[in-house]
Amino acid sequence: MSKIALVRAPGPLLDDGIVDHIEKVPVDLVKAREQWAGYVRTLQERGWETIEVPTADDCPDAVFIEDTVVMFRNVAVISRPGADSRKPEVEGTRQVLTELGCSINEIREPGTLDGGDILKIGDTVYVGRGGRTNAEGVAQLRRILSPLGATVVAVPVTKVLHLKTAVTALPDGTVIGYPDFVDDPAIYTRFVAVPEPHGTAVVCLSDTELLISDSAPQTAAMLREFGYEVVEVPISEFEKLEGCPTCLSVRVRCL
Repeated sequence: MSKIALVRAPGPLLDDGIVDHIEKVPVDLVKAREQWAGYVRTLQERGWETIEVPTADDCPDAVFIEDTVVMFRNVAVISRPGADSRKPEVEGTRQVLTELGCSINEIREPGTLDGGDILKIGDTVYVGRGGRTNAEGVAQLRRILSPLGATVVAVPVTKVLHLKTAVTALPDGTVIGYPDFVDDPAIYTRFVAVPEPHGTAVVCLSDTELLISDSAPQTAAMLREFGYEVVEVPISEFEKLEGCPTCLSVRVRCL
């Protein structure tokens, strides 16, 4: 099975990125580009082929490529971002996934949906219903994915930007999250609280390897106690824009 990660380099307007739930602070573009390169290098060292989606320099948030598409098996659902300034970001992602031979679907007006609001655990697809993803976006995603065997479950997101700012899942399906960010932990069959805000988002590199921000050392230690190999990467400049490790790539496992 191919392991491909789509990535997009940070553009010159990164410091103008949208911030909704935290205080705006300046972003160091040079440092951000160094951190992005290190993130991509980590993916490559762990067996992922990285493909750069064409830059979108007029879109400050375009580096957060996860928001442009939802992957389910070899089906790509091109998103329709909830922030108008981000809507042009999807075209580059659509182009690359078409070239890769994925089946293309899309969220259409009046639906909005950000990929960061999607958490997949097996055939269950949790969708954060919050500021960026609306009810029509959830309904369209359900119509697209249900015939493929997915169960689409809408969950509330009121305390953070995206669902995956609050929770992600380990390879065994356990959901981890920072309690202050999660509207209702009881939604998930297995939920484990993490001790740090930046510990909520992990990228599953394999069944045994996780990637996490180096801003969450206590969470990294906890996950190592669970038996995982944990790689910590610096992404502080992206965290200033409410970003996290999952935001910076789209993992495409089946083509």
